[in-house]
Amino acid sequence: MTESRSPCTLSPMPHAHDSTTDSFLLKIQNLDAGFGSFQVLQQVAIEVPAGETLVVLGESGCGKTTLLKVIAGLTPVSSGEILLGDQRLTDQAPGQRNVIYLDQEPLLFEHLTVAENIGFAMSLRNEPPAEIRSTVDEMLTAIDLKDHADKREHQLSGGQKQRVAFARAVLAQPQLLLLDEPFCSLDGKTRDQMQVLFHQLCRRYALTCLFVTHDVKEALITGDRFARMTAGAVTIYSDRNAFISDRSTGVMDEIRFWRETASGLE
Repeated sequence: MTESRSPCTLSPMPHAHDSTTDSFLLKIQNLDAGFGSFQVLQQVAIEVPAGETLVVLGESGCGKTTLLKVIAGLTPVSSGEILLGDQRLTDQAPGQRNVIYLDQEPLLFEHLTVAENIGFAMSLRNEPPAEIRSTVDEMLTAIDLKDHADKREHQLSGGQKQRVAFARAVLAQPQLLLLDEPFCSLDGKTRDQMQVLFHQLCRRYALTCLFVTHDVKEALITGDRFARMTAGAVTIYSDRNAFISDRSTGVMDEIRFWRETASGLE
């Protein structure tokens, strides 16, 4: 793999749709969840428009992963509602929710090649073989793994596996994509590339995403909307400027750090 390459710019998808700010696909209301008597999530309220990415910034242990697992149906709800379109997710089993949960573990199909893994969902939908090949080929180029198309899981590095898992999730076209710090295991340069690629693919496929991270830079690159989680409670910001200007997010501290560092190098 040539790490110096940047992800390619993907051509527009003809079926991708434009989101509207008043069309909320995901609505979470008064959500409480926890383990036994310990409540991890407290009265969480979130709205995410169709085709947009809400980034939830928070430190380890604040409840970010629990939030995603509750939405995916992997952790039970104590009280509250989770609505996805016109579906009440708390009434549905995990496999019925049309939600994909992607974390740091790639979980590829070992018996399939890289290309077959990426195109797996398209094959399940019985899409034309020529269309599958074309779409997978373009995706392989985008994630810089075209030369690895015929390899299997055991022949890939950790970062390569994660890119394949991400590409596979995108082409599955879920109604909602949940991302639990999916790029944290990648080296710095590859992580930067994947953040940009993520943003491109969200636009191309009109994906609705909930992305949790502890990294300020990653939040700003990947997000359309922003929230901060502290001790299981979520603060929603009205816009990017409000997120940046709130000292508790750490954005201003990071800006000051890099200004001081640059000044010291002069």
